[in-house]
Formats: sequence, C-alpha cells, structure tokens
Amino acid sequence: MSTRTLLLRLAAPLQAWGDHRGQVERRHTQPLPTKSGVIGLLAAALGHDRDTPLGDLAHLQMGVRVDLPGTLLRDFHTASDYRGKPLPAAKVNARGMQTATSPPKYTLTSERFYLQDAAFLVALEGPAQRIEEAAAAVANPVYPLSLGRRSCPPTYPLRLCVADLPLDEALARQPWLASPYARQVWSHQHGGKKPAQPPIIHLHAEVEDEAGDVHRTDQPLSAQTSTTRHATRRVRVLQIPIATGWDPDTDTQTDQQSGHDPLALLGW
Repeated sequence: MSTRTLLLRLAAPLQAWGDHRGQVERRHTQPLPTKSGVIGLLAAALGHDRDTPLGDLAHLQMGVRVDLPGTLLRDFHTASDYRGKPLPAAKVNARGMQTATSPPKYTLTSERFYLQDAAFLVALEGPAQRIEEAAAAVANPVYPLSLGRRSCPPTYPLRLCVADLPLDEALARQPWLASPYARQVWSHQHGGKKPAQPPIIHLHAEVEDEAGDVHRTDQPLSAQTSTTRHATRRVRVLQIPIATGWDPDTDTQTDQQSGHDPLALLGW
C-alpha cells in the first residue's frame, strides 16, 4: 500500500495541548502538539461529530518538529453567579438536576496554561487516499479548527503540502517556519552582546516509532465526550539540522525593531 505524508504548520498567538491529567481547576498544556489533539483537528476538518469513531485516523503515524517552542502563559480565572447564588455542585439529584455546593461556594478559581508564539511542523503519514482526503479537508474544513482549545484558532498557511516521503525525511526537508520578526527575536534571545545568527540550527523533533524509548500517553482511542480515552505510544527523539538562511560572513549587528511587522506573527 502506497503511503504519503501530510505536512501541517501549527502556529498561532496561543496554543494549548492538554493531556490525560486535565482538571477543571488547573488545565495544563504539553510543550508540543499531542497526537490526540492533531487527530481531533483532522476529525473536525473532515466533519466528524464527537460520536463518530476515529477509525483509521488514529492509525496515522505522526512526527513533530519544534521550530519555535514559545513561552508559557498562565491565565487566571474566577467564576461566580451574577445573582449572588451558590455555585452548582458537580453531582446531581434524583431528578437529574445539579444541586448547590455544600457548604455554599460562591467563587470558582481556575488556571489555564497556554503556549504563546510557538510554531510546530507536524507530519502525518498514512495511506495515500486517506492523506489526500485529510489534506483537502484541512484546506476547506467543515468545522472551525483550533490548536488544542477552541480559543486558539490557527494562523495560515495551515496546510503546507503532501509529500511522498517518510516522516523523518519530510520533517528534515521543510524550511524553518520562523517569520522574519520571529527570527530577529530568536537571534537576540540566543545571543549575548552580539545577536546569534548561525547558518544551521538543530531543532528538537519526535517521530512515532515502535522502537522508540520515550512514551507519550496521547494515542486517541475514543473522541466521545463521555468516554474519551488514550493509550500510550512510543516516539523517537532526534535533533534535525535546519538551515536558517543567515550568512556567517555578514555583520550580525541588526536592529531588532528594524522592519518590525506585528501582523507577521499572525501569518498575514
């Protein structure tokens, strides 16, 4: 059976890739996209409802390259009833109605964590027909797409291409996803008195591999709200050398604000 690889650019002001530890009061994010989150994005693009079985989508092989890791953002929330009434409890009574908290609780606090200004290259390998269908759906999605949470829409381009390459090679062939302004920021963050502009950088990547020595608990088994389940999968960690386009023979003293375009971070 012939296989192909779909390459996606996952970049946005905010992303949030939860895990099986998700709680209402404290919602974490993983440092890179989870397989369950990416498969969920494809399912939304294809128009699958939450009760639709994942089918062969869950069997696609995934690889991720971290082009920009981003920084962690903590968002603190408080919620209360505007009428001054106690908040409802999680349990219900015999009639199926939520009861008030006892003792009364009037304010619920929670924390949500996000990755800000991150950019990832995701590769999905599988049967050629399934990959072509997924690629077409991402370009014209049925449901709105998000990067982990509904409040995190992706920037475009989202779909890069479909390649006749295995995961490792597909991840290594794509240019660095950092925008011109993001490159300037990276240069100053990684330099001292003089901005760092190496011709080659090594990007962290993870590729699904049964012989891998790292375990990730994000293999989706069910997308149904009441029975969302995950299994463990193995990945192989590697460092991928990528050309930056910087010339080591030129003067690296550049003005960080020169040519600043804030909309470049949105892919515009």
